[in-house]
Amino acid sequence: MATTVEKIMDEAMGLPPTLRAFVAEKLIESLDVRDYPLSATWQVEIRRRCAEIDNSTARLRDADTVFKNAYASLA
Repeated sequence: MATTVEKIMDEAMGLPPTLRAFVAEKLIESLDVRDYPLSATWQVEIRRRCAEIDNSTARLRDADTVFKNAYASLA
């Protein structure tokens, strides 16, 4: 089996970055807990947000700053 995994990894690493990202996304999705499936609405929203990140149109914020502001708003 190790040889098969190595072969798959070698082939995947030879893909262009966008295709590697697609493969990685599909593999990660396959690990999602099946007991709590996402609604179709959330699946659409996740895909929209991922597309914004991929297209560099998303407004990304530093997590530390987001949490700091959130905690400050609770005080």
